[in-house]
Order: sequence, then structure tokens, then C-alpha cells
Amino acid sequence: MLKQKILNRESGIITYGITPPKKNNTEEKIKEISQKHIERISGLDIDGLVIYDLQDEKERVSEERPFPFIETIDPQIYSENYLKDLKIPKIIYRCVGKYTPDEFRRLTRPVSGQDAFSVFVGAASRNQSVLLKLSDAYKIRQDVNPDLLLGGVAIPERHMKNTDEHLRIIDKINKGCKYFITQAVYNVEAAKDFLSDYYYYSKNNNLKMVPIIFTLTPCGSTKTLEFMKWLGISIPRWLENDLMNCEDILNKSVSLSKSIFNELMEFCLEKGIPIGCNIESVSVRKVEIEASIALAKDIKYIMKGI
Repeated sequence: MLKQKILNRESGIITYGITPPKKNNTEEKIKEISQKHIERISGLDIDGLVIYDLQDEKERVSEERPFPFIETIDPQIYSENYLKDLKIPKIIYRCVGKYTPDEFRRLTRPVSGQDAFSVFVGAASRNQSVLLKLSDAYKIRQDVNPDLLLGGVAIPERHMKNTDEHLRIIDKINKGCKYFITQAVYNVEAAKDFLSDYYYYSKNNNLKMVPIIFTLTPCGSTKTLEFMKWLGISIPRWLENDLMNCEDILNKSVSLSKSIFNELMEFCLEKGIPIGCNIESVSVRKVEIEASIALAKDIKYIMKGI
């Protein structure tokens, strides 16, 4: 079970990530989308389903967003009202800055008889105005629902610039985080640099490491590649060149994703760092979604030996 794997700091956790439908969809369309989600995910042998909570990140970068931001259904509402037939744990993302403290208290309250999982996400940039700071969200969770299995976001790309991502996650562990899900990984060197500093800092300070769940995202078009770069996903120049100039960008990206994860898994297992994998599709194109489903099955097979 997901709860035991997290608490036991085990390697091998596998999740699949989805974004709820847009709020402006009709009820009929929302039900149609949720049924497709159920059908696709039911065939996966995974530990949990990640349901994202989106925020407009226009303050983070000056470039125009490749796709317009449209608000989505609340992830908890989507989970409870539309995905009840999926009998797997749901990890609910919360972009905490868009909620008032009272709203957040209501959202964080425990539900009798249910294990709850959540990932708290802070502001997209220092320029973003927020109603609730991430540090205050951690305090509310501790007061309202300390049993909530709390996760955090890790961004290996950020480590390239500031070399302190490992310290950020150590701080979040001290505030209650039991696992971390990364942004999509295409830069294996950035990820290994982060993991190395995380490992040696933990070793030198006699700290127990928690699972790092790496996100893999297939890329099936130049438009998807543009969006991924806008999201802040670091794609090395050589890799971008290969994707832009190959005959089948989707198959190339899937092959690269498996190669990247194999390398990270080897690196982590050697050092005893608990590693997992989260697979998603940032595109709504059927071919890219189906590629992500196939990738999840392949990753499950790769992790069988853990």
C-alpha cells in the first residue's frame, strides 16, 4: 500500500498524474473525460493517482504562455465526484497560495476512515501575490490534520542555479513532508547533482532519506516541447536538437525517458536513496496520453527488480 511504502521509505513507488478537466466544460463533457481517465488508469498497476491543482504562472516568466490558462475543477472534487470507481489512493496537489487560511483549513480536515495524501505547492515566483504562504500551510496541516501524508515538490533544475534544492527538501522534511515528486525530468545531470548533494548531506548529518518520485513526461510534438520549456523543464540543447530533428519525436522522447529513469534508478539504488516514478502527459492529445500509459507500464516492469 502507498501509505506503508511512504512511511517505510521504500523504493519502487509508481504513480500516474492527471490534470482535472477545465471548469468551463459541460457536465456531460466532464463525465466523458472522467470515464476515459478511469478506463485508462484502471489497467495500470500503480500505487497512487496524482491529481494536479493548477495555478496561473504568468509572473514566473516573461514569455507568453503557449496555451492559455483555464481554471480546472478542484482536484478533491474531481476525485470524490468523478473518480470514485478508481479504487486507488489519490494524491491531491494543492497550490496553497490561492486559498485563504480558512479555506485551506476546510480542505485539509481529515475524513473518517480514509488515508489522505497531498502535495503542497508554493508560489510559482517571488512576484506572485498569495493568500497563504507555504510555511503557513504546513502549520495549518499540523494543527488540523497531522496524519495527512504530506509530500512536497522537488525541482532538480533549480539546483543547477542555486545548488540548494537538497536543503529546501530537508527543510520541508522537517516541516512534515514524507516524499517528494519532481517536475518532469529531461536533464539527468541536474537530477544526479541534486541527488548527490541530498545523499551526502543526509549521510553527513545522520538523516533518513525519504522517497524521491521522478516525473516522466512524453513529448509528442514541437508544440508540447515549447510548452514543457515554458513550464521550466530543463531540456539540454543536444537533447532538444535530437527531438526537433528526429522522424518520430514521441517515440524518441519515450525512449529517452526510460533511459533517464534507468540511469537515475541505478544511481539511487547504489546510494540507498528511495526512488519512485510518476508518469504524466502535459498534452491532451490522445497519442501522447496513450504513450504515457504505455510508459507507465514499461516503468513498472523496469522497477520490478527493486
